[in-house]
Amino acid sequence: MRRPQLRGGPRLHRQLDGGRPQPARQRGRGRTGDRARGARLRAVPLRGDRGHHPLMTQSTTAWDPHPEPLTVSSAPVPEYGSGSLADLLPTLAAGLGVPEMTAAITELTPADRNCVFLIDGLGWEQLRAHPEDAPFMTSLLATSRGGTGRPLTAGYPATTATSLASVGTGLPPGAHGLPGYTVRNPDTGELMNQLRWQPWAPPGPWQPYPTVFQLAHQAGVHAAQVSSPTFQNTPLTKVALSGGTFLGRLSGEDRVDLAAEQLAAGDRSLVYTYFAEVDGAGHRYGVDSDTWRGQLMYADRLVQRLAEQLPPRSALYVTADHGMIDVPFDEQHRIDFDEDWELSAGVALLGGEGRARHVYAVPGAANDVLTCWREVLGEQFWVASRDEAIAAGWFGPHIDERVYGRIGDVVAAARDDVLLIASEREPKESAMVGNHGSMTPAEQWVPLLEVRS
Repeated sequence: MRRPQLRGGPRLHRQLDGGRPQPARQRGRGRTGDRARGARLRAVPLRGDRGHHPLMTQSTTAWDPHPEPLTVSSAPVPEYGSGSLADLLPTLAAGLGVPEMTAAITELTPADRNCVFLIDGLGWEQLRAHPEDAPFMTSLLATSRGGTGRPLTAGYPATTATSLASVGTGLPPGAHGLPGYTVRNPDTGELMNQLRWQPWAPPGPWQPYPTVFQLAHQAGVHAAQVSSPTFQNTPLTKVALSGGTFLGRLSGEDRVDLAAEQLAAGDRSLVYTYFAEVDGAGHRYGVDSDTWRGQLMYADRLVQRLAEQLPPRSALYVTADHGMIDVPFDEQHRIDFDEDWELSAGVALLGGEGRARHVYAVPGAANDVLTCWREVLGEQFWVASRDEAIAAGWFGPHIDERVYGRIGDVVAAARDDVLLIASEREPKESAMVGNHGSMTPAEQWVPLLEVRS
């Protein structure tokens, strides 16, 4: 299938109210009991430039007696076409002379040998908050995004399946067709987990575009992926990261050593390697736990080990698929869909994840569901209809026809530090400490650290 031509100029970040996720407020407007309308404590932004990025603002607290629902237009859209994860491999491949590729991230300088090291779950804000645990990567912060010292944006939703597909195909979610953690399969009506690929669907029709690795290999570039052997034959790898040679290694040290060897194996090389454990520790224990910090230390050592082995004419890029925030375990911060009759009314399927929901309504109920979700959640979530989210560019500048029905009738993205769990249907996900998916800086911003030889 021919790759879509993405039209239109670069989409820049919109200013996010308060920069960082806001403290959760009582939800609901004009409701009874503990959801009654009243004065609420909220963060009010101070519009100052902290010298890092347009979204980096400071905040203070003040009383707002009449908080208003968030508008769809106030959501900070990822930088598709100029500074998102989907733009990374096409930029590197364009520098290698691969046809059909465009150097969208204009700050990057071409290199003959390129290695992308993706650390799952290591957001820009988390890295900046832990310099003592990641001294080597911290020393590279000024190199991010071609020496601008700025992050990339992951894309919406900021979740692993979506981001890995964006990285590997060089396309935004609306084109590659993995627009969430779980989405409805329009052909079967079932909810499909796109990370685990359950229930199974034919990978080719689900994501028909060639990956950047496949195009690079066809153009004579030495392309290789070095990752855990367990990922070699998964459908997600097939649709997102296939092409060239897959080399499985269990230990982090073996992976980075082999990645360096693969870089040197060609005069023009494109190599990808991956480390998952930072994300796993964050989900289980939180992004400031001892376990998480230990995995960050280990990842930092791996990056330095790889950087010290780069062959001549090489560029190493260290990035991530998303960031993460910890969400407290209380009713104020964790809203349980399975125990809320208002939110569940008219809903046939609940997709996505706690901070980035796809809501599929029963026939004829979409408008009512949208109205109810905005009434209940609209002060803490950006709540949009499918067409509103598409028009706002949440999933990219172009939506393939096959992808349209995978997006929810209603799409809800968290702004505050809240989570819409489903304790009965999603018990494991509902028990996670660290979470991600939405468009806040803590989730969206990812580093693009650079080392050259």
